[in-house]
Amino acid sequence: MSSTVPANSVGLVTPSVARFGEPLPLECGKTLPSYELIYETYGTLNSTRNNAILICHALSSDHHAAGYHSTNDKKPGWWETCIGPGKPIDTNKFFVVCSNNIGGCKGSTGPMSKNPQTGQPYGPDFPLVTVKDWVNTQARLANQLKIDCWQAVIGGSLGGMQAMQWSIDFPDRLKHCFIIAAAPHLSAQNIAFNEVARRAIITDPEFHEGHYYKYDTEPARGLMLARMLGHITYLSDDAMLAKFGRELKTSDYQFSYDVEFEVESYLRYQGEKFIGQFDANTYLLMTRALDYFDPAKNYNNDLSAALSMTKARFHIIAFTSDWRFSPARSREIVKALLDNNRDTSYAEITANHGHDAFLMDIPHYMDVFRANMNQLDLADHTADQSAETTHAPT
Repeated sequence: MSSTVPANSVGLVTPSVARFGEPLPLECGKTLPSYELIYETYGTLNSTRNNAILICHALSSDHHAAGYHSTNDKKPGWWETCIGPGKPIDTNKFFVVCSNNIGGCKGSTGPMSKNPQTGQPYGPDFPLVTVKDWVNTQARLANQLKIDCWQAVIGGSLGGMQAMQWSIDFPDRLKHCFIIAAAPHLSAQNIAFNEVARRAIITDPEFHEGHYYKYDTEPARGLMLARMLGHITYLSDDAMLAKFGRELKTSDYQFSYDVEFEVESYLRYQGEKFIGQFDANTYLLMTRALDYFDPAKNYNNDLSAALSMTKARFHIIAFTSDWRFSPARSREIVKALLDNNRDTSYAEITANHGHDAFLMDIPHYMDVFRANMNQLDLADHTADQSAETTHAPT
């Protein structure tokens, strides 16, 4: 990045930390005695505090959704395409909040955090958490920020699942719910992908049953393999064909098991880049939270019943080439909402990017996203010039 911030970026941002001393009961039956959430905000909270948007992140993302932490950053936040002045999530109008989920490794309390009972990192002793647990912590964050109702809760992939859970658990605390490239639960195939990724990590000799911090090491090979597998599922066959084809790194076959094809080089690069940037225990925890998500489970496996108490207006977006969370899975959500006569829009975007399409600057997607955001009542949430800026709890 140059020293000049792009005009349509939120610019330089500084994360904030919210601390919670009240114990947090978890679905697994355990309790976190206290915890912290790191989060970022963009835009200005208006004087009536009703222009707030919550962004829920996906598996390997975090609180840094937009802008830059310094002028030396090579890349902005993970959803820079959608958040900023004049973008679909317009920070000239909205106050945007994004937190790193508990169990994460980017600043919120998680496996790398100190266990107050032992004085050592939690490691594998950090309790398993669920999407419902994450939503509860986000609701507590909203309480700290004195936000009674979100204009919208928005998320893609695992973030879309959190948005759906918000609509079920706190129907009076959001007006709009955006569920993008998501599903009402994982298929057996998706659970299988997650299990292979976890086994790659757990069987790494450097895993040490999750206590690798004690040995000043990490299961790098396992984490690399997990990330490589994940990237295969995030891209479509057409996207991989267009990007790599069968291109070789050299002019001809080398008759070896080293990198020969460009796609192999890409996957190894993505896997190696992940090492040191993401915690293996967090990866295990996040994939298991994905496996467990199934709001219909407590309603005799009836998704329509699970969504029967929701009040938000729903915006569902899917992508034609997303085979990880296919459009058919989004249509299941749409059907369940229409069964309850909920105000629902559905868009199926033609794109060859695979699951990662929800992160991309695809013109039709941006147009649909912006049109849906424009349905939020501007008279209610336009930020006035005398509005206050919310500061982080310290």
